[in-house]
Amino acid sequence: MTLEQLQTVVAELGMPRFAAGQICRWLYEKRVTDIEEMTDLSKSNRAKLATRYEVGRFDPSHSASSKDGTVKYLFPSGDRMAVESVYIPDDDRATLCISTQRGCKMNCYFCMTGKQGFHGNLTAREIINQVLSIPQSEQLTNVVFMGMGEPLDNADAVLQAIEIMTAKWGFAWSPKRITVSTVGILPGLKRLLDETSVHVAISVHTPYHEERLGIMPVEKAYTLKRVFSLLEGYDFRHQRRLSAEYIMWKGVNDDDQHAEALAKLLKPSGARVNLIRFHAIPGVKLCTAAEARMTHFRDLLNSHGIICTIRQSRGEDIAAACGMLAGKTDKSQNN
Repeated sequence: MTLEQLQTVVAELGMPRFAAGQICRWLYEKRVTDIEEMTDLSKSNRAKLATRYEVGRFDPSHSASSKDGTVKYLFPSGDRMAVESVYIPDDDRATLCISTQRGCKMNCYFCMTGKQGFHGNLTAREIINQVLSIPQSEQLTNVVFMGMGEPLDNADAVLQAIEIMTAKWGFAWSPKRITVSTVGILPGLKRLLDETSVHVAISVHTPYHEERLGIMPVEKAYTLKRVFSLLEGYDFRHQRRLSAEYIMWKGVNDDDQHAEALAKLLKPSGARVNLIRFHAIPGVKLCTAAEARMTHFRDLLNSHGIICTIRQSRGEDIAAACGMLAGKTDKSQNN
């Protein structure tokens, strides 16, 4: 809950208004797991609170560790469903990739999550719980909304979770520690841009309308042209960052023509590019571009003034890399 929501709660229970701030400190600063631990609330007020509410934290049910240090966590999510989060340590950074939905409606051809169908939105509680309930929670430097689901198809819960992460009464994180990835759901994207200062990453994968429509059905409703037309109205020249995510497939979108068209699309917005290796999933007849081709593509974009990097793959051996999350775990790897 937000501070405002907790103020409503304490008012309904006849508790003093300042108790809402006390509860926030216990939940988001001290990170307690039980109302009885909120010791600066009177015993009677703790009892009132406990009659109607609980902290609501719950641990992951499984984990799997990669040889590269990545750890995938499986969280139960009702009705025998589960969602995954991925912890990615890297020198002085510790990033958690979190999920926002059970499955996904977007049905992108190349994504394992989309193959599962859609089974419901996560609540703000379930989103925040992923951040608070992994063993490395206190070590996190960054959170990316790049797990299962399309974050801006669940905008209310995602924006509430971001408010909790960034508000002074919450985690008090800088918005620059958070990145939200989206295929380009325009109503949610506009809200994200207007209501937060977090980084934005757009799943592009090809600069051509017909080609993108063939692999990403969302292109029918929200074309890249409309998405970047909106983005060009916002300032990304300073600390806030705009990125384009681009999975590279051999013989599909890795030639010079695609690079030139991509540079033309992105230049007005100032977006940088993350090139991503494709990780094979069942039933998808695509393979990743050669390393030399990715390097050439990167250099060509750089020559056009587009900042471009090749994202390091992490956790592929435990099906935790980009596009591989499916709410499943290899129990032989459980910790």
